[in-house]
Amino acid sequence: MLTVGLTGGIGAGKSEVSRLLVSYGAVLIDADKIAREVVEPGTPGLAAVVEAFGPDILTREGALDRPKLGAIVFADPERLATLNGIVHPLVGARSAELQQAADPDAVVVHDVPLLTENGLAPLYDAVVVVDATPETQLDRLVRLRGMTEGEARSRMAAQAARERRRAVADYVIDNDGPLEELEPQVRRVWQELVARAARDSSKDASRA
Repeated sequence: MLTVGLTGGIGAGKSEVSRLLVSYGAVLIDADKIAREVVEPGTPGLAAVVEAFGPDILTREGALDRPKLGAIVFADPERLATLNGIVHPLVGARSAELQQAADPDAVVVHDVPLLTENGLAPLYDAVVVVDATPETQLDRLVRLRGMTEGEARSRMAAQAARERRRAVADYVIDNDGPLEELEPQVRRVWQELVARAARDSSKDASRA
């Protein structure tokens, strides 16, 4: 099994890269998806978030009001750290369960938005960074996600600088251009990951 950490700044296009990797055969473990699951109504995670932030961060139906919570934490690094301290251990435990369930020969891709910020690069056999300029990120967040420019800049500022992400990368995928320029890059990286997984598997077999 080869474990891969996939990361990139908000608006860089990481979701499209993960979709392509899955289409080639990767097993995807999506930290954002798991982060939503661990704070669903009735979970210990949601109870802990309410205890930390108060009942005002719930909708009328008792679910987490994500826009309201986001507005709080992305404007306050200390409160963001509090939220991360609740959610990240739960996400890590669930991710480990899913990885253990994967085929021993699989390439397991962990889609982790805050990989760089939380110093998680050493946990993976390889790190893939999806990179885009801040101008491209800002344009996508405003034009495609409907954020105001202020909201977009706040979300971007809460993440690691572009240079820090690139510094932990084994592979960098440039996603400033159109989709037709992205796919060949992702395919090349996938082929390298598969070859690396095969080499590691051969080494393990020879040691057995």
